[in-house]
Amino acid sequence: MLKAVILIGGPQKGTRFRPLSFEVPKPLFPVAGVPMLQHHIEACAKVPNMKEILLVGFYQPNEELTRFLSNAQQEFKISIRYLQEYAALGTGGGIYHFRDQIVSGSPEAFFVLNADVCSEFPLPEMLSFQKEHGEPNSFVILGTTANRKQSMNYGCIVENEETSEVMHYVEKPSTFVSDIINCVGGPPPVRGDAIRLEQDIFTALAGQGKLYVYKTLSFWSQIKSAGSAIYASRLYLNQYHKTHPERLASNKEGGPKISGNVYIHPTANIDPTAVLGPNVSIGTGVTIGAGVRVRESIILHGATLQDHSCVLNCIVGWDSTIGKWARVEGTPSDPNPNDPYAKIDSETLFRDGKLTPSITILGCNVTIPSEVIILNSIVLPHKDLNRSFKNQIIL
Repeated sequence: MLKAVILIGGPQKGTRFRPLSFEVPKPLFPVAGVPMLQHHIEACAKVPNMKEILLVGFYQPNEELTRFLSNAQQEFKISIRYLQEYAALGTGGGIYHFRDQIVSGSPEAFFVLNADVCSEFPLPEMLSFQKEHGEPNSFVILGTTANRKQSMNYGCIVENEETSEVMHYVEKPSTFVSDIINCVGGPPPVRGDAIRLEQDIFTALAGQGKLYVYKTLSFWSQIKSAGSAIYASRLYLNQYHKTHPERLASNKEGGPKISGNVYIHPTANIDPTAVLGPNVSIGTGVTIGAGVRVRESIILHGATLQDHSCVLNCIVGWDSTIGKWARVEGTPSDPNPNDPYAKIDSETLFRDGKLTPSITILGCNVTIPSEVIILNSIVLPHKDLNRSFKNQIIL
């Protein structure tokens, strides 16, 4: 019997994801057409003999989370439970606090995943690797390769190249240690009595013959900011060719022009003269008018893109409207395409007192009037949007 624990954090952790995390818990934000968390659950449910998935975090139980759990249990035919922490206990504290529930039934092994990463999640391969390395109670970290500069933003792993044992582990070192990084993800700020899986556990286990690293050659990226959600959507949409080809739209007579990987919810209403893609995700009940162009964007539930509007590198919020001939555009925050080991940078909202150029985000129920241009901005509902903006937070 196997179990999985998914660390979903809480409302304090999603600050770089605002304003989107105001409307929905960050783990439920749609990435490539489905909630971020569903990709993790689907990967866990595919592992043979997986009996239970436990979500650990400090979100207050709410209607959206309850509905998601109910639907996921029905779809994947597996027990899924939410264990709420009494406070932010850290990446290791929640596991320790709920240890009795995690080990009940004596699982032979359990997986620990962070909700705010996207990956192919090679869980069966990691399980086989664990059985072949070290003692039965040894631990295996998923690792990947980063470039020399960016590696210092992650937990760095020094391995024995012959045995794959982790000999040394340093979380976010000040100087270069290794280009192999930990895929669990970096810890958020937590209470003083919290337990951090990275600094408190991995560091102590390194060099003791109990911690090993399985290096993946497949995709992996953190989802810390809204810009990284668009990049993660691209990675998952590309993976759909192998895992869910039915989720990818195709060019059909009477339908819009599809360029590259695009997800369209069946309830969306799209004019056949619209052009979508690459890397576009269209949510439930979205309306897209004639001549609309959408590229590298996520369009959320109930949004309306009126005739001849142009949306590039954006997230359009729930029930928002973009007027005719309006242009809403952001700056992509992709990794360096010329560096195979580059990772996406989790930009801060401000740099040198100015808004960092990034994707444009329209919050919930935002209306962009016709012929207005919005560039590199974050827009919340506002009474006076009758002019164009660049590099602004509009409240």
